[in-house]
Amino acid sequence: MITFYLWLNCLFLVCALTASTVDKQLNDRPIIGILTQEISYKLNKSYPNKYHSYIAASYVKFVEGAGARPVPIWIGKDNSYYENILSKVNGVLWPGGSTYFYPDEGYADAGAKIYRIAKRINDRGTHFPIFGICLGFELLTYVAANRIEHRTNCSSINQPLPLEFMHDYRKSTLFENAPSYIINILRTQNVTANFHKFCVTKEDLRSVNLMNKFRVISLNRDKRGLEFISSLEHKFYPFYGVQFHPEKNLYEWVTGKNIPHGHNATLVTQYFANFFVSEASKNLQEFPSKQDEALSLIYNYPVIYTALQNSSFQQCYVFTKTDRNNIFTNNV
Repeated sequence: MITFYLWLNCLFLVCALTASTVDKQLNDRPIIGILTQEISYKLNKSYPNKYHSYIAASYVKFVEGAGARPVPIWIGKDNSYYENILSKVNGVLWPGGSTYFYPDEGYADAGAKIYRIAKRINDRGTHFPIFGICLGFELLTYVAANRIEHRTNCSSINQPLPLEFMHDYRKSTLFENAPSYIINILRTQNVTANFHKFCVTKEDLRSVNLMNKFRVISLNRDKRGLEFISSLEHKFYPFYGVQFHPEKNLYEWVTGKNIPHGHNATLVTQYFANFFVSEASKNLQEFPSKQDEALSLIYNYPVIYTALQNSSFQQCYVFTKTDRNNIFTNNV
């Protein structure tokens, strides 16, 4: 009888370990969709009427440096396109930039469709993260507020800052497992690069009834002393936003911009990249074929050395209207 119970206990243990292994199965080849945006004023000035949209290469390198591959997600497409592409990638990055939210078929219009679809994917039990940086951070609360504009004008250009953590920051998914040395760097050193003319304040979130949906993790002050939210996350979905630019610390080198560099700034960039890609690795979606996957990757498109054109970006991936309508991208 004792032998039987020992055997039964061992069986339960094996089953539990097997279930745990299945639950924790990870994707070691994650693919991140990066949302394109309307061509910037400076790029259009340097290359008049040549390109339709772009992605700064620093965002591509940001996800590559943490072990993921990027796929561009086009602006100006219909719901079926976004449903299709989001069924194949493992997470979405909303990059920073300088575009507006009001144009039809633009960055914000695509973001709103992606947000709705990503919520449904998560509601079905599939882990699907969104990570917004700067303008992408602002887009996160904008689409959550059903596109009601609520941002505040602020002055935080070329402003490297330490984070002012909320007292319960360790309850956040974004920082709950962050090593103490990363927290110490973020708390005490000017390692977050701020380049934004708009801010989202706690009052702004209250004005659109979002305080119950988002956890405010850290705050900062702009050059005039205005308090703004510098990091937050959705309370019910794996959606994260940082108002600063972690990717710039490693990949942008324009002088005169007060971009943090050096060892500790590099560690900070790597922390956020690793966090996001680790979230994406919990998603096991994949492309239906290796050919579809290969033809969808960003490496099919040109990257240009834009720093020579007085751009704030070292390099940019640039896309024409034809690119977005190619037969293989229509099927993505």
